[in-house]
Amino acid sequence: MLTELSIRNVAIIDQLHLSFGPGLNLLTGETGAGKSIIIDALTLVCGGRASTELIRTGEEEATVEALFDLTRLPGMLDALREAGVDAVDELLIKRCLSRSGRNRVFINGSLASLSQLSELGRQLVTIHGQHASQALLRPDYHLILLDAFADAAGERRQFSAAYEQWRLLGERLAHFDDQERDTAQRIDLLAYQVDEITAAGLKPEEEEELEEQHRLLANAERLASLTGGAYEALYGGDQALLGELKRVVTALREAVIVDPLLGPVQATLDEGYLQLEDAALQLRDYASRIEADPERLQVVADRLDLLVRLKRKYAPTVAEVITLGAELEQELSDLRSRSHSRLELEHELAEQKNRLERLGAALRAKRKAAAAVLEQRLASEIQQLAMQHAVVQIAFDLLEEPRSNGFEKVEFLFSPNPGEPPRSLGKVASGGELSRLMLAFKQVLPEGEAPTLVFDEVDTGVGGAVAGVIGRKLRNVAEKQQVFCVTHLPQVAAWAAQHLRVEKRVENGRTITSVQALDQEERVLEIARMLAGEQITEAARGHARELITQAVLPL
Repeated sequence: MLTELSIRNVAIIDQLHLSFGPGLNLLTGETGAGKSIIIDALTLVCGGRASTELIRTGEEEATVEALFDLTRLPGMLDALREAGVDAVDELLIKRCLSRSGRNRVFINGSLASLSQLSELGRQLVTIHGQHASQALLRPDYHLILLDAFADAAGERRQFSAAYEQWRLLGERLAHFDDQERDTAQRIDLLAYQVDEITAAGLKPEEEEELEEQHRLLANAERLASLTGGAYEALYGGDQALLGELKRVVTALREAVIVDPLLGPVQATLDEGYLQLEDAALQLRDYASRIEADPERLQVVADRLDLLVRLKRKYAPTVAEVITLGAELEQELSDLRSRSHSRLELEHELAEQKNRLERLGAALRAKRKAAAAVLEQRLASEIQQLAMQHAVVQIAFDLLEEPRSNGFEKVEFLFSPNPGEPPRSLGKVASGGELSRLMLAFKQVLPEGEAPTLVFDEVDTGVGGAVAGVIGRKLRNVAEKQQVFCVTHLPQVAAWAAQHLRVEKRVENGRTITSVQALDQEERVLEIARMLAGEQITEAARGHARELITQAVLPL
């Protein structure tokens, strides 16, 4: 609920700081004292439209700050934290208007956007008064009210979920149709690419193997010459190294007979001879196997060229070309089965539409049954609010295509005078009638989401007896939600849980508005003034006390 409101440089308000409590908060005062300006300031801090005309003459900036107690709104606390707003049990909103156009919004000290403030404001305060802020003028709000009365929130959520599924299926089908003209070309391209990659018969590791083969084939003659020459030097010719080493080994054996200490040397030479002999034989075998094969060399070179072209065209490596080929083949398969997928999607869309129609018919039936009862309940309520001949009618208009909230448009039609057909509220209802209509709704509907309600002009054009009824109904609502009301009627003011008197005076040639929270005796004087004018008599005081006493009696 709203606990504090600070206003600075708004219209004729120089500076005000107001504190509020739960229940019914009533503002009274002479016409032009600034009561509606306080409501305008509250509208402003809750995200309403702003104008530089609201800035006090001679000032460059106007500010409004509002402090809300969120202890009974855990859901809003969670939403604020998810939005990055540091909130514990209180929420401070500040809005600044500047003649230069540099308007700013702060939520708990952090800069915020006007859209964020507007969304937050709708959850905190509902203002019923001037047409610009009347929720009753929006037909979409009419459906919300009817569903609340019908206790149809569960059915509405179920319908909305089914509608979203149907909408998404429709988007998928539309996407299919949008791509139809490009499908044939895409299939031709994919078929060519898949055939080209498949025909290549690629293997992940073949490129390295082919490069090795190409290197050997390209150097076959040189390898044969080098290995053959090495064999001849070691073993093949008269001056071969192994022949010379054999003579050295034989000579050293004779030396070992004379001096056994040369034995290790002889063993090393024997081992070296055997190793060189084995190497020479391997070189001979290797040289004998090497053959120049120009045809095989050309085949390997052509294959390598093919791999280079495919990599340049499709992917950096052969392995990636193979992977891409599989992906293209899958896409080609999907596109070729497109017609089958479309038939399945059309069938699924039709089934979802049938389900949506069943849910919509059940929701519509529940709404119509509730509408008949609501019309009767409202007729009783509005007759008690000085609208004896007024009629509220709930009209249903079946839509060609569903919306997220159903297959029908619902609108509350109103006729304030006998003989006149019910018409849209915005065309025929005055501000006071709209406020009283909302007050009537609040008598028959469950508690709304916004914890704070504001009624302006609710008592316009009514007499004393009806005014008492309005006061009682306002207190009924205030049992569940915090309520603010601007009133000129003492019979309404008597029901206040907190009574605030708005006054204006002239200081140094400027008009200044002030607000005073009244104690019990001050309330008696204010209500007596509202009854008798400036000349307050004892009779007026007595009548005022009687009104207050009757208002505090149990309902």
